[in-house]
Amino acid sequence: MLEPGSVVHDRYRIVGAIGQGGQVAVYEAEDVRLQGRRCAIKEIRFDPEADEETRRQAEEQFRREADILARLDHPTLPKVSDYFSRGDHDYLVMDFVPGLNLKEVMDEARRGGRLLPESQVLAWGAQICDALYYLHTQDPPILHRDIKPANIKLTPDGRIKLVDFGLVKLMAHDEARTITVIQGRGTAAYAPLEQYGGDTGHTDVRSDIYSLGATLYHLLTNQQPPDAKQRFLRPDSLSPPRVLNPAISPRAEKAILSAIAMHPGERPASILEFRDALMQDTLEAQNVQATLARRDARANAVRRALRAHRAAVLGILIMIALALLVTLTAEPVRVEPNATMPAPTPVSTVTSIAP
Repeated sequence: MLEPGSVVHDRYRIVGAIGQGGQVAVYEAEDVRLQGRRCAIKEIRFDPEADEETRRQAEEQFRREADILARLDHPTLPKVSDYFSRGDHDYLVMDFVPGLNLKEVMDEARRGGRLLPESQVLAWGAQICDALYYLHTQDPPILHRDIKPANIKLTPDGRIKLVDFGLVKLMAHDEARTITVIQGRGTAAYAPLEQYGGDTGHTDVRSDIYSLGATLYHLLTNQQPPDAKQRFLRPDSLSPPRVLNPAISPRAEKAILSAIAMHPGERPASILEFRDALMQDTLEAQNVQATLARRDARANAVRRALRAHRAAVLGILIMIALALLVTLTAEPVRVEPNATMPAPTPVSTVTSIAP
């Protein structure tokens, strides 16, 4: 572990550890070149006993993926700004995100004897969907593969940040190759069955949809879903969300259960399809609100135009009033009831008779 106060890469002063586990540790640090900038440094430890060729390939993979992550620019993703290696450790530097992660938020609610409200959880879910849509539409597409409450930060101003890229995978167009920083399967409760094969398993955007569905299940019920292997062996081990929390809407329950279907073919085909299913009522309400807002905007525009051209409008109204007055007071044309039309003048006809 890096000691608080130590400086790495001649630039980053370690403040303290944020978390650690397995081959990864994350630290909060200060950038000594840019005063006041805080950053998070992810330390990735590889097996020091690996042969030279394995180590070379791992370092090449790390650098290529760090280059990809550094090009990402989305408000729901922390910006990756630097990477470097030191001994048997590789380091990824990104924006420090203040606030609690959603697991901590959920645990705090549980200690208070309450569940998180659906409207709040779905609002967070919509932001995560936006982030995943951005990742999935990169060239090549990027899979996160480790979505879970502990990897999602809630900032003090209420925004969501998807903070961990430890198992990110780049999908080649021909599906023949991938680039992965760390070999791993994700966290069991949130990983689909196809991800248990590591990089030998076929994962695609539907794998992230499964992880997000499992995350929302946990946030809404305060109970982890059983992992995919357990569900495969015992299909009845998964309790429907509304059994655990009757306040969940049928629509949200249906969307979440479709997202965590065991077979990828039974899940939504894209993150947008899942978002629309999850947020259907909200989207319809937003459409109604947008329609009303446009109507109000048009009415306000008319009112502003009337105020701006008050003299001209008043003049037009006066002219219309005068025209009506003239029409109403004009002498009507009288027609005598016994008047007859003059008789037509007779026309003489001359007939010519041949001698």
